[in-house]
Amino acid sequence: MKKEDIHFGDWQRMLLGDVPGGFYWEVVLRIAVIYLILMVSMRLMGKRMASQLSRNEMIAMVSLAAAIGVPLQAPDRGILAAVIIAAVVIFIQQTMARLATRNQRLESITQGNLSILITDSRLDLPQMEVTGITREKAFSQLRSHGIRHLGEVKRLYFEADGSFTLILNNDGRPGLSILPEADPEFIRQSCRASELLVCRRCGQPFAVTDSACGNCGSDEHIHAVQ
Repeated sequence: MKKEDIHFGDWQRMLLGDVPGGFYWEVVLRIAVIYLILMVSMRLMGKRMASQLSRNEMIAMVSLAAAIGVPLQAPDRGILAAVIIAAVVIFIQQTMARLATRNQRLESITQGNLSILITDSRLDLPQMEVTGITREKAFSQLRSHGIRHLGEVKRLYFEADGSFTLILNNDGRPGLSILPEADPEFIRQSCRASELLVCRRCGQPFAVTDSACGNCGSDEHIHAVQ
């Protein structure tokens, strides 16, 4: 379309486009066919495509989405190209999945590894920086499981698929509060201060004689809660 053909107020062009009206009946048929293509493709790629996606599965999904856009909107493009692209995407995804189950190194390269964000009630800040998980993101995840302080946490794993796995402590130790400071009334109702000092930044136990946290180097400390 030439630039002189584009002007504001051309509602027919803006709403219906520069295609004959009969094309919209064709669009109905095209979307029905492509819907079937996607349904079959996701069925062939396995049950995980209906749950949380891995990196390879996300790439496959984006590739399928890109493939269907053109034949839906361009009247001069046929559906066969989308079918071929879907077949290639399914083949690559299934091949990578089979190879990954046989080769742990390939699985780590393509899917990533889990990261340990909390170890024995202490934040692993370098690992959190590598994964891009902030303290508040980790705390929010813990609060969604009813956790009030880090003393309740044995491990927090950030899985390769982007999910979190929480393992609780059973010894009742105090720890750094993860409740929002903007809600002091609930903090008073839910927790009580202990004599243990912990690093305000990572939750590492902090001796009175320490000048800095042995885990993260911070010099700020606070009373743990329980």
